[in-house]
Amino acid sequence: MSIAQRIQALKHSLPSEVTLVAVSKFHPVEALQEAYAAGQRVFGESRAQELVAKQRQLPADIEWHFIGTLQSNKVKEIVSFISLIHSVDSLRLLQEIEKQAAKVDRVVRVLLEIHVAQEETKHGLTPEACEQLLADEAVAHLSHVRICGLMGMASNTDDEAQIRAEFHQIHALFNTLKDGLCRTNPDFTLLSMGMSHDYPLAIAEGSNLIRVGTAIFGERVY
Repeated sequence: MSIAQRIQALKHSLPSEVTLVAVSKFHPVEALQEAYAAGQRVFGESRAQELVAKQRQLPADIEWHFIGTLQSNKVKEIVSFISLIHSVDSLRLLQEIEKQAAKVDRVVRVLLEIHVAQEETKHGLTPEACEQLLADEAVAHLSHVRICGLMGMASNTDDEAQIRAEFHQIHALFNTLKDGLCRTNPDFTLLSMGMSHDYPLAIAEGSNLIRVGTAIFGERVY
C-alpha cells in the first residue's frame, strides 16, 4: 500500500472525533508531500531542527505538532509556527514557552505529558506532579500558553490488559482535572494517546488524538 492508501484506510477506520497526527520524524519531505496530497494536514515531529527545515519546505496550511522531548533552548526555534506541543513536563518549560511566545505575540497550545508506563525511559509528570503543577499559582499567570489537555504513552508490551490499564489511568486523570483544576478552562479537551501499535486500545480508553508513524510511512530510515 502507498502512503496515501494507508492514510485513507486509517482515517476511514477512525471515529469522527479522533484526530490523526502523522508522525513524520526521520522521514523525507517527499513522504510528507505524498501524505499531504492524500489530505493529511496534521504532522508530528520530535526534533526542532528537522521540524524547522520541513516547515520551510512544505505548505503553510500544515498543522505542526511537536511530540518529542523539548529542550528549553529549542523553544524559540519552533514557537512562531507550532500548533501544539504534546510534551510539556515542567513549570520551567511552560515558562520558557510563555517567554518565547510573548516575543512573537502568539498563544501556544500545549499538552502536559503524563508518565504512567512501567519504563524509566518514558518522560513525563506523575499524576500527582501534574496536579501540583496545575495548582501552582505561576501557571495561572501564563497568558501566552494554553494548556489543552494531556499526553501519555503506555508501556511497550504485548500485554493488552496492561496497556489498557495505563491508558485508562491517564483518561481518569484527564476527567478528574477537567472536572476540578481545569473546570474553568474550556480548551482542556485533548487527550493524546496511542501510536501505531496500540492506538485502537487508546481510542477505546478515550483518546481523541493519535500519533501514528510506522502504520503510515513504514519503518523509519535513520
